Amino acid sequence: MSAGKLEWGLRGVIIPLITPFKADLTIDWEGLDTLVEYSIDAMGCDGIVPCGTTGESPTLTHAEHAEVIARVTKQVAGRVPVIAGTGSNSTQEAIELTRAAAAVGVDATLQVCPYYNKPTQDGIFKHFAAISEAVDLPMILYNIPGRASRNIEPATIVRLWREVPQVVGLKDASGDLHQAMEVLRSTDRETFQVYSGEDIMTFALLCHGSAGAIAAVAHVVGRETAAMCRAVWGGELEEARRLHFLTMPLVDALFVEPNPIPVKQALEWLGLPAGPLRPPLGRMSEEGQVVLRAAMRAGGWLAG
Repeated sequence: MSAGKLEWGLRGVIIPLITPFKADLTIDWEGLDTLVEYSIDAMGCDGIVPCGTTGESPTLTHAEHAEVIARVTKQVAGRVPVIAGTGSNSTQEAIELTRAAAAVGVDATLQVCPYYNKPTQDGIFKHFAAISEAVDLPMILYNIPGRASRNIEPATIVRLWREVPQVVGLKDASGDLHQAMEVLRSTDRETFQVYSGEDIMTFALLCHGSAGAIAAVAHVVGRETAAMCRAVWGGELEEARRLHFLTMPLVDALFVEPNPIPVKQALEWLGLPAGPLRPPLGRMSEEGQVVLRAAMRAGGWLAG
């Protein structure tokens, strides 16, 4: 492993925050502040990610992207770590976004695998290494082949952990338990934290040694997800399994349509600022709303 590995070690539930919009599709800044407070106080999150997939980052301008990260960092005020989503399919753009995030005092960055371009594994390695050389912040890799069209192979992840001091973790949304186990088996949990990024897989990854989850569903079941983490770490597997099966129908419902469509709908029903989605995403279908409403009511997360 490379000398000078940056310290990280965060465990728990990290919320990839939605970006609330007004009816005219401008950012609802006061609503964003409210959601930060809700995430920390009501959901008890251990960290916050602004400008991830759930935050509709592909539809934010560069200026909006930087301002959302700055606003969230200011509102959080050091209470929990802020992990800025600053990835891109352009290495130079990712560097520029990461520099802007570093300038406002974020604690770490979340860097998605370069999407659409289809780089080789060596190209993927060099992409992350270049960002790390430009900005000295802890970096969490984000592997989501379903959206990026490229999988960060376990060997590449392990190489990045060994050779790049800033690489301290992975958000695993591969949906491949065998791959996740290979990464966990091949890295050191003291210096490399694996977080579930596929919410239905959180319990399974916890049982294999993950450090928690970067979980869109934590907007609604943050407390339950955190309790599941603690139960696994405390050896209370029956309780963890109970919480997993309790939340499972809602987790399924929150992905019945592309994220973050259902999450925004759920927050709207809970009386929180969410607003519309920027095109090409749109409002949740009536059929999807029926599924989501039934799951929220069945679990006691929505009255009526």
